Amino acid sequence: MLTSLFTTFFHIGLFTIGGGYAMIPLIEAKVVEERQWISREELLDLMAVAQSCPGIFAVNIAIFIGYKLRGVGGALMSTLGCIMPSFIIILAIALFFRQFQDNVWVARAFRGIRPCVVALIAAPTFKMAKTAKIGWTNVWIPVLGAFLIWMFGVSPIWVIVAAGLGGWLYGKYIVNPKP
Repeated sequence: MLTSLFTTFFHIGLFTIGGGYAMIPLIEAKVVEERQWISREELLDLMAVAQSCPGIFAVNIAIFIGYKLRGVGGALMSTLGCIMPSFIIILAIALFFRQFQDNVWVARAFRGIRPCVVALIAAPTFKMAKTAKIGWTNVWIPVLGAFLIWMFGVSPIWVIVAAGLGGWLYGKYIVNPKP
């Protein structure tokens, strides 16, 4: 199982361009659908916690999944598997960057990758919204949060605190009001 954790997260890290959020479709495909280590709802919960914790989003998810499955050893193996491809790729780029930094073809390739990264982030966002039961009646909550961060520079921490407080009040006074 430890080897399987390492190889699964190594594969995820190796074939993902664009950071942690771009890894979500691969994590979902490998960990939820293919291996069935956790459910889609558990992944959604882990993503919420991983975003709230300091550190790299994808590494946080790898740690949580590895720990859930095999304790500290599982957390270590999944984390190493997740970060090793990036480490190797960055090391290789650092060794050869000066030779290619002014190459027009390389610059164009990176410009072409950017829209794909946006799509890789957008696709799981819509899938997560469905899993979290975000519909037309409550879509205003994430839209408002994104708007406040983008337009007014509100700290995401305050948006998370306000959303948590709002959810708590909603649950306490509207969903389950006590007489």
